[in-house]
Amino acid sequence: MINRELIRIKTVQLTYAYYQNGSKNIDSAEKELLFSLSKAYDLYNFLLALIVSITREAQRHLEVAQSRAQREGTEMPSQKFVNNRFALQLEGNKMLNDFMETQKKTWNDEPEFLKKMYQLVAESQIYKDYMASPEDSYEADRELWRKLYRTLIQHNDDLDALLEEQSLYWNDDKEVVDTFVLKTIKRFEEKNQSHQELLPEYDNEEDKDYARKLFRATIMNGDEYQHFMSEASRNWDFSRLAYMDIIIMQIAIAEMMTFPSIPINVTINEYVEIAKLYSTPRSASYINGMLDAIARHLTKTGRLLKHIEER
Repeated sequence: MINRELIRIKTVQLTYAYYQNGSKNIDSAEKELLFSLSKAYDLYNFLLALIVSITREAQRHLEVAQSRAQREGTEMPSQKFVNNRFALQLEGNKMLNDFMETQKKTWNDEPEFLKKMYQLVAESQIYKDYMASPEDSYEADRELWRKLYRTLIQHNDDLDALLEEQSLYWNDDKEVVDTFVLKTIKRFEEKNQSHQELLPEYDNEEDKDYARKLFRATIMNGDEYQHFMSEASRNWDFSRLAYMDIIIMQIAIAEMMTFPSIPINVTINEYVEIAKLYSTPRSASYINGMLDAIARHLTKTGRLLKHIEER
């Protein structure tokens, strides 16, 4: 689950913090980086568990409605939502349950939020259309939760505020983690039952090594990389560059110099996108031009042994 996009973002955040906090302990900073990445995986599991908890909240409301209908002799309410095959499969998922057993904090600690989320779901047109539809299939059940997640969970200010209270890391992580949750929902298959695999924390050990190497190269060669920026900035006013821009370019250069298999244009494009999120409105175009000039200068002088395509 922890892919290179997330690693790049976390490296930018932790490198900025490393220079700001003044401790300059690279071992502690590296541990903080890896811990920060692990918290993103915690959030992934926690958001999947939210689907289960909303369904359980719906079950509680259903039981109240059933008791009322029995007393008053009225029609019994539909059980379609609480019997949603996808949600029940997720509730029994071995990997998710193993993870949640290790957590002190669960959604049961947030009863008011769960009640509010259930009401939001029950009042949505997505829910109403699902309950009214004659279709009865696993695919329809899974698609319901994909739509509900995208509409009511992916962009939810109350949820964002709650997550920020629980972890300083989670608010920054949620936008990226949401894409992994949606990917997971889409991958679920009924035949896999409780053994459906969730995304692993790392796709492979290589990505974990990538995080360590990128961070260490950024810090240990920082002076050299900033010299490259200075050399290439004769046509720009380097002294007026935002500090975050320097950090972003320093990490981009570290990636260019340390990982021969990653194309230069891929690196530049990735860090230009990060600049759009974390720096000034004009930073992206500036960083794009600077990194292109730096890469061309380094390849021309033989310090960077990579091919650079025309842009």
